[in-house]
Amino acid sequence: MKKGVTLLRIVVNAICLVIVYGASESPQYTVVHSESDFEIRLYRTSVWMAASALDISFEKATWDGFHRLFQFTEGANLNFSRIPMTVPVLTTTVPGAGPLQSQGYYVSLYLPIKFQGNPPLPLPELNIRPYEFTTHCVAVRKFSGFAKDGRIVKEAEKLATSLSRSPWAPSTTRRGYSIAQYNTPIRIVSRKNEVWVDVDAPELGCESVGVAAY
Repeated sequence: MKKGVTLLRIVVNAICLVIVYGASESPQYTVVHSESDFEIRLYRTSVWMAASALDISFEKATWDGFHRLFQFTEGANLNFSRIPMTVPVLTTTVPGAGPLQSQGYYVSLYLPIKFQGNPPLPLPELNIRPYEFTTHCVAVRKFSGFAKDGRIVKEAEKLATSLSRSPWAPSTTRRGYSIAQYNTPIRIVSRKNEVWVDVDAPELGCESVGVAAY
């Protein structure tokens, strides 16, 4: 019986992520600065849904949070609304005691334009909630392959090194980072991932943003 339940869970998760792979809508942004190893994007204000996951690994947090968000999009909300999937799936660290350390994560999904003005309320047992991603700038480093626990730290370190040599180094101190994933696990080649770090860059038209609390 246990093997059957495990197999069913694997199949469900695979179906969920195939749906994400076919998603088309994503948050709108403008590239306001570009270098060889990172770019800075100005994102517009938008509404996302977030699922918190404390004291577990990045990979486990992403699976757990996405599963709850997927239930919400499939109708586990007070409106019984089916909500089209979007990209990316964004897993964000809650800053911990030291550089690049985390005391937890939250997993977020951008809501389609149709639901931006009036987001359906999730069922309480999912423990997810909407939040406003206010307009601000994000430094982005792209990387391929699979986003694993060890890999994401290395990629975040590379972005931190790049930013430490830039005019925006002071604005990134003591902030968490996010990993944006755009592909399903069944895709082996040409995978798209990104590291995101919030930056203050008023000279680029970006508004100041503080450390987010979710």
